[in-house]
Amino acid sequence: MRAETALFMRDHVLSLVSHDLRSPLNAIHSWAYVLERKLDPADAAAQRALAGIRSGVDQQVQLLEQAVDTTRAETKALALRREGFTVRAALERASDDIRRALGAARNVTIAIDSRLEGQSCDGDSERLTEALWVMLAFAIEASAPGETVKLASSIDGGFWRTEVAYTMSFAALRDAELPHAFEPFARKQAQQPREAGRIAWVLALAQRVALAHGGTFEQSAAGDGEPSSLVLRVPTAAV
Repeated sequence: MRAETALFMRDHVLSLVSHDLRSPLNAIHSWAYVLERKLDPADAAAQRALAGIRSGVDQQVQLLEQAVDTTRAETKALALRREGFTVRAALERASDDIRRALGAARNVTIAIDSRLEGQSCDGDSERLTEALWVMLAFAIEASAPGETVKLASSIDGGFWRTEVAYTMSFAALRDAELPHAFEPFARKQAQQPREAGRIAWVLALAQRVALAHGGTFEQSAAGDGEPSSLVLRVPTAAV
């Protein structure tokens, strides 16, 4: 699961790089045309400089298309193996696994609040269980020892909604003496301010799985010592 998390995080970062670099490159390309109309066509030095600017932009765009976009193709088009499964089983499988792998060692308790029993969902049970695992793992990592991570899950209006609530602790994310599931740079990035609608990189797997199912994934904004939540919402039937 750590390897899967790292794979999706890598592709998520590449996606952000591809998106965020294209805007300034487009601006440089547009200003090059403005300069072309202003410069003297007979000025050889100025024309060489302009050609260099355009060549640099073209090289960067080619790099984005060939290296960045191609590399992230594996998770961009996420294939699902849909089947009916009991959602309670997925909840318990994810929580039991992360409790043994990380929760007990960090003295963080997982409390499940759900009346779901035999209700089912038509989706990729493995991928959705992975998404729940990542959500719980992050919440445990971001919780101080002795805290409780709360998982609430329900089905309403044709959607399966699961919320993981915890209290954010930057000290817990930074503490090298505590056991961790995620890399130091991922935990460091998770403490930084995020633009509206963006998530911590390490949660990319949960977001991608939600989108592949036609659902949504949200991470609330929270500072150090403040309540925070992660919400996964997917339709119970294929869309």
